[in-house]
Amino acid sequence: MAQLAGEARFHARWRRLSTEEEAAALAGLRALAGGRADLLAEVAGIFEGTSEGELDEPLALCAAWLCRQAGADPAAIPAWIEEGRRRSANARQPPFSGGRFSDGQRG
Repeated sequence: MAQLAGEARFHARWRRLSTEEEAAALAGLRALAGGRADLLAEVAGIFEGTSEGELDEPLALCAAWLCRQAGADPAAIPAWIEEGRRRSANARQPPFSGGRFSDGQRG
C-alpha cells in the first residue's frame, strides 16, 4: 500500500499530465499493483477521502485519478473514501487528556 501511494503521489502533478507522464505513471502503478484492483481502489479512496478540503487536495485527486486509470475497482472506492474521511476526522481530534492520570500524577 505504501509503495502504491508513494508511486501515485510521485507522478501526481498540479497540472494536467502529458501523455508520456501519464503512461509512465500508469505503467508503474500497474506493475506495483500486480493486478490487484482492490489495492488500487484502496489507495484512490484514501487519497480522495483524506484530502477533502486540504490545501493539497488537487494533487491528491490527481494521484487518486491515476490509481483509477491504472485499474482500481470502481465499486470498492466509495467505501475507501469513507474510510479516508474517518481517518482524517480522527487525526483532527485533540489528544486524549482525561482518564486515570489527568491530574498529572503517575501510578
